[in-house]
Amino acid sequence: MPALESMRVLDMTQYEAGTSCTQALAWLGADVVKVERPGVGDPGRGVARGTDNSPYFLNWNSNKRSIAIDLEQPEGRDLLLRLLPRFDVFVENYGPGVIEKLDLGYEVMRAVHPAIIYARLKGFGLKGPYAHYKSYDMIAQAAGGAFSVTGTPDGPPMRPGYTVGDSGTGVQLALAITAAYVDRLRTGQGQEIEISMQEAVTYFMRTQIANGSQWGTRAAARNGNRTGPPTDLYPCKPFGPNDYVYIMIVTSRMWDTLCAAIDRTDLLSDPRFATGEARRAHGDELHAEISKWTRERTKHEAMAELGDVGVPAGATLDTRDLFTDPHLTARGFVHRVQHPTEGEIPLLGWPARLSRSRVPLAPAPLLGQHTEDVLAQELALEGAEIERLRASGVVASAGVPTA
Repeated sequence: MPALESMRVLDMTQYEAGTSCTQALAWLGADVVKVERPGVGDPGRGVARGTDNSPYFLNWNSNKRSIAIDLEQPEGRDLLLRLLPRFDVFVENYGPGVIEKLDLGYEVMRAVHPAIIYARLKGFGLKGPYAHYKSYDMIAQAAGGAFSVTGTPDGPPMRPGYTVGDSGTGVQLALAITAAYVDRLRTGQGQEIEISMQEAVTYFMRTQIANGSQWGTRAAARNGNRTGPPTDLYPCKPFGPNDYVYIMIVTSRMWDTLCAAIDRTDLLSDPRFATGEARRAHGDELHAEISKWTRERTKHEAMAELGDVGVPAGATLDTRDLFTDPHLTARGFVHRVQHPTEGEIPLLGWPARLSRSRVPLAPAPLLGQHTEDVLAQELALEGAEIERLRASGVVASAGVPTA
């Protein structure tokens, strides 16, 4: 049985921060019903592709069901509140003031369903001087410190390439929801959960804060790829934009092993590299020596040769490599699912593996794909009533235009 099979989630999230949260819950077995606006849906559906099932949307909304309700119509809002008691969790990540405008705040929902777990994800939280500011991933990363430690020492702060401000916050919220759900199983009581993207990013900054800020009295430095020679990024053949291997040396034994692995034991007795302090002083020279070896190998060959002897090394896999990586493939991490309109698509799986609880990966839903099923199952609405709601534009179904 999936671990969260008994958890039922009303998902009113959009883009990535909220959708990553509810997708994580769905991947662990929760029944997640995504509430979307008729005709438009989650704005993420149209990222880089117009109003459609964009790859962006498909990557963040697998294993969910979709119901399209117009919450700006009183009857649509009433439908949502009628559905609410059938669910354990409500999640939203709309911009500041949107939920309040719809009059769907925690107190309103708790009056309908006292045991509801009501989760809210905001850029800067619900209170404080920044609470009314809009936020996206990159804003949260900038305000959470991630930009400040990314880049070279002599260059400006840089945006990290991944979207940890969004998805990192979402996964933290999923953990908090699961904790609240366990508490509710014990006490029968729900609660409100709030998470700030800015604060969530600081969680991923803790090592930089610990090692570089002296308890907040100074700014941690940017070090680029070199965090203490020979730890650095090295070029590999055929010298494409991502043909690099990252080598990380933490102990003196690793340094000895690296020199032996690249057949350069002479480096051990070279006074320029004899100590950690000397290697830092001659970092460029050491990089040039090790690069002679890496330049004769592909990034995969360099990773394999060093990894086999105990030297930590990682090939710089790009977004194409991830889908063909032999290790990820052998572990079953790369899935192929059949989507109703996009055909067979590859998706990367959920990293956590539970020995007793497995959930097959399912494609993201079409807009309103499950409207009829959810209304019939949860509210016992019959076909004629659903058709009336559809004709009046209160709800929509996949492939059926609104009035």
